[in-house]
Amino acid sequence: MTADVVVVGGRGKTGRAVIDAVHARGGSARPVGRAELHDAVGALRGATAVYVIAPNMHPDEPSFVRHVLAAARDAGVSRIVYHSVVAPYLPEMPHHLAKAESERLVRAGGAQWTILQPCAYIQNFLPQLSGPDPAIDVVYDPDRRFTLVDLADVGESAAVAVLDDGALHGATIELGGPAHVSVHDVALAAQAVLGREVPVRRTGGQEWAAGPGARLQARERDWLLGMFEHYDRHGLLCGSLGSRAVLGRAPRSVADVVRRDLLAVPR
Repeated sequence: MTADVVVVGGRGKTGRAVIDAVHARGGSARPVGRAELHDAVGALRGATAVYVIAPNMHPDEPSFVRHVLAAARDAGVSRIVYHSVVAPYLPEMPHHLAKAESERLVRAGGAQWTILQPCAYIQNFLPQLSGPDPAIDVVYDPDRRFTLVDLADVGESAAVAVLDDGALHGATIELGGPAHVSVHDVALAAQAVLGREVPVRRTGGQEWAAGPGARLQARERDWLLGMFEHYDRHGLLCGSLGSRAVLGRAPRSVADVVRRDLLAVPR
């Protein structure tokens, strides 16, 4: 199987996972970053499919996606796969709402399209677990439930979508892990690997805003505070059926992913 896939945003952690998974399935893939999008048509020319990942917390994701879609059309790209998010229509989370509008643009863009909606990654907790004093600090209720998903499973699902023969054309697919889990469940999985207690600490929103959040721009800080407030009230849930259907197997569990990734960290 060969295909020239362009991954917009391909140098970040999600993009690298997608490229690795495309290569593992026998395809060819290359990253395109923001600098290369100054000549977006040239950057996308020759691709059979484009996987679109907008920069995290982009101030105007619909405009970014519109630019990529127009370039893909002019470059003759026949397939678009858009990296969205679980529950995009959440007005209290502007970065989710921007993905809802971007989904609308993708559906109306004229190319064959697939939309993937991953939940939060299990790997988001790895930096806090990899140091000499592992602990998890969160700005929301650590008992709320999330359908955390393995980034490698997301990459593999993306590879299936961009290399697909058309069966996923027109599909919008949630990508969740196999179970609804809490931050405490992640800590317990880490404890089993590390053989030591992994504390879970909750930071208040205003404390976070005055501490780590103070380094951010006001817009991004406010958007994250809105996200933390939503997480604190509702968590973030989805199903695992989409992941199972695309992968052809059960998605990996928190325990399996934490074990695999923590054992890979040099100590």
